[in-house]
Amino acid sequence: MSDFVDHRTARPDSRPVNELVTQASEQLSRLVRDEMRLAQAELARKGKRFGAGGGLLGGAGTVAFLAAQALVATAIIALGLVLPLWAAGLVVVGALLVLAAVLGLLGRQRIRRATPPVPEEAVRSVRKDIEEIKEAARR
Repeated sequence: MSDFVDHRTARPDSRPVNELVTQASEQLSRLVRDEMRLAQAELARKGKRFGAGGGLLGGAGTVAFLAAQALVATAIIALGLVLPLWAAGLVVVGALLVLAAVLGLLGRQRIRRATPPVPEEAVRSVRKDIEEIKEAARR
């Protein structure tokens, strides 16, 4: 009878510690690489959606800007019926400046409350992997 132990057929708990550590290290490296690929793919997908949505919003904003210019001209003409034209222009400009200030303050407030974009799926997956590793280590 030989003292040679074939590690491929032996029970996992009878393998040398250094072999188990090497295997765990390789698996952890593979897991980290896979999670990084997942995060990269998720951010690329979100980036494409963001770009398309941003382009559509830009087009909508341009059309809305043109409509707003026409509305401003109409407001000045309408006020020009009861005020001198220069006074009607000043009233409309003042109202627009107040509106711009309010919108600017609201926008700044929302931006301050916004959270940075993160790859949510990848973060959840990494947390799950960490919990599984912790659970396996307890056994």
